[in-house]
Amino acid sequence: MAPFFEYLVQQGVVQKDDALLKQLQQQNDEELKKLDEKLKDAQENLGETEVSDILMAKATYLAKIGSKDGAIQALNTAIEKTGPLGHRIDLHFTLLRVGFFYDDAHLLTATIERVKKLIDEGGDWDRRNRLKVYQGIFLLSKRDFKTGAHLLLDTLGTFTSTELMEYRDFVRYAAIAAAITLERPDFKAKVLNSPEVLEVIHEIPHVQEYISSFYNCSYATFFKSLAEIEQILKHDRFLHLHYRFYVREMRIRVYAQLLESYRSLTIESMANSFGVTEDWIDSDLCQFIAAGRLNAVIDKVNGIVETNRPDFKNAQYQATIKQGDLLLTRIQKLSRVINV
Repeated sequence: MAPFFEYLVQQGVVQKDDALLKQLQQQNDEELKKLDEKLKDAQENLGETEVSDILMAKATYLAKIGSKDGAIQALNTAIEKTGPLGHRIDLHFTLLRVGFFYDDAHLLTATIERVKKLIDEGGDWDRRNRLKVYQGIFLLSKRDFKTGAHLLLDTLGTFTSTELMEYRDFVRYAAIAAAITLERPDFKAKVLNSPEVLEVIHEIPHVQEYISSFYNCSYATFFKSLAEIEQILKHDRFLHLHYRFYVREMRIRVYAQLLESYRSLTIESMANSFGVTEDWIDSDLCQFIAAGRLNAVIDKVNGIVETNRPDFKNAQYQATIKQGDLLLTRIQKLSRVINV
C-alpha cells in the first residue's frame, strides 16, 4: 500500500518512514509485475475474456493499494477492453467507489452519468437499483437530501450494494434523510412503518429513538437524540460537511411542528417541552424568526410566542390578480400592434 501510505503522509496523518515506504513499494512492484506477466501471456495465448479478467484484477489491486490515478487509468482501460455490458457497468461501480474514497465529486458526477447511459442501453434490474444507492449517497454528500432520500427509500427493499456499505448503515442514511425532507404522513408510511426499517432499526444506535420522538412530538427526547445524531454526522464520511446545516434545519422543523398547533405559546412551556432553559429557547427562536424561517413573533413582555401564519389563500388571490394584470397589459399591447 505504498501509494496510500504516501497519501497519508501528504495529509499529515502519519509520519514519513522511508524504510517502510521502500518495503511497501517493493511488495507492490512484485505483485504488479506478476499481473503484467499474466496480462502479457493472456494477450499472446488466451482470449479477450481472460485479458479482461486480468485487467480487472490489476485495476482492483491498484485501487486496493491506494493508487488513485493508476486505478482510474487501469479501470478505464479495462472498461474499453471489456465486452459484456454488465461487466462494464460493474467496473464503473468500482470507479465510483474510488471516487467516494477520495471524495472526488467530478469523477463521481461524470461516472454516474456514464452508468446511467449504460443502464439505459440494457442494464438489468439489480444494477439499476445499485445505481440508485450510489447516486442517493452522492446526493446526500452534496446536501441534496430531498432527491437523495427519494432514491434511498426506493431501494430499501431491494438493497444489494453491500460492497459500498452494510444494510443498517444504508437504513440509517435513509431514515436521517427522510426526517428532514418528508411530510409526516409519508414519513410514517415510508420509514416508521416500513418493514425493512423495522427489521434493523434496533441495531442502529440512537436512530430509532430519534425518528420515533420526532414523529410522536416527544420534543425533549428528540433534542437529546438530535445531539447524538449530530455527533454521528460530525464524524460521518459522507455528511460531516453538513452536520451543522442538518441540525439547524431539524430544529426549525420541530419548532414549526409545535407552533403549528397553537396561536400562541408561552416561552416557559416551549422550554419545558424541549427540555432546555427559557433563555436558550428564546435565543434560538429569535435567530430563526429574524431570518424568516419561522412564522412567529416573540412578546418579550408577556413571555409569549405568537404564531403568524401566512394567509396562503390571500397570497394566491393577490398573485392571480397580479398575473391577470400582466396578461391584460400584454393583450392590449398585442392588439395595438395588430391594429397598426
